[in-house]
Amino acid sequence: MRYIDCFNHFFPSLLWDKMMATPGAAADIGSRMRGVPAIYDLDRRKEVCDLFRGKYDYTQVISLGMPPLEALGEPAEVEEFAKLGNDGMAELCAKESDYFCGWLASLPMNSPNAAKELERAFKNGACGVQIHTNINGKPLDAEEFRPVFEVAAAHDKMVFLHPSRGAFDLPDYKTEKKSLYEIWWTFGWPYETSVAMARLVFGGVLDEFPLLKVLAHHLGAMVPYFEGRVGPGWDQLGNRTTDEDYKTLRANMKKSPLQYFKEFYADTAVFGSKAATDCGLAFYGADNALFASDCPFDPEKGPGYIRETIAIMEQLDYSKEDMEKICYKNSQKLLGIK
Repeated sequence: MRYIDCFNHFFPSLLWDKMMATPGAAADIGSRMRGVPAIYDLDRRKEVCDLFRGKYDYTQVISLGMPPLEALGEPAEVEEFAKLGNDGMAELCAKESDYFCGWLASLPMNSPNAAKELERAFKNGACGVQIHTNINGKPLDAEEFRPVFEVAAAHDKMVFLHPSRGAFDLPDYKTEKKSLYEIWWTFGWPYETSVAMARLVFGGVLDEFPLLKVLAHHLGAMVPYFEGRVGPGWDQLGNRTTDEDYKTLRANMKKSPLQYFKEFYADTAVFGSKAATDCGLAFYGADNALFASDCPFDPEKGPGYIRETIAIMEQLDYSKEDMEKICYKNSQKLLGIK
């Protein structure tokens, strides 16, 4: 089986070196990432990929790791980070095409020039764009971000939603100042992704740009498991609310909430859970699912999630046609990969 691993993270050397030399958040983040060499060390990353390239036809689509660029500074500084990242990704994929078959653009989303940088990245070969689930706390359906979605839709390029939430962003209880025990990551990130999807639906972004394709990381987060709430539950939108006219909103929607959520795409990066994979694939179907492992953030710092995700794929009772769609053909079609 061929595997196009469509959602993985790596820092090109130009950007990594700049981050290391920048005081404050960028250097602090880089220092924490040093413990995962496969996210910045090309030789180590290629060693990880080589563990699978001998047995499978295996390649990766790469995007920057956390945090969102817009969290690293003022717009002018973030614009430089984005340019270094996008140019570095393009160069890396050109030189190492046997390992990396595509890359996702990253944007200075706190800058009015974000859409302009996206245009430049697409012209430079980006096969999609990674956007985080909030922009320094702002929702994705805010008017200032519409130009980015407009560019993605016009170029027929997929938007990859990556969750973003930290310990101090939203405490789990009003009486506390931070989210404890890394709850902000384990449960907070799936919630973040699900909320961002809902804002794109109810905020009208998907109606405004009907050709827009959006992939929700980690098999659509909470949505597949909560299909009953998204479906019959949200069909009653407005019945639980007295201070907003959600009934009129629901009546004016072109589709049911469930139909909108079914139109998202999702990847198989669920950290080796067969049950989650079964649930997510049952919801999205073979046409809207893409293989991904989220390398290199497993306990082994590289190969673990790739190996476990492939093992799950090999256990699935799907037709050969559907397996090929999920494992590589959907990525070929949707991302323009040969």
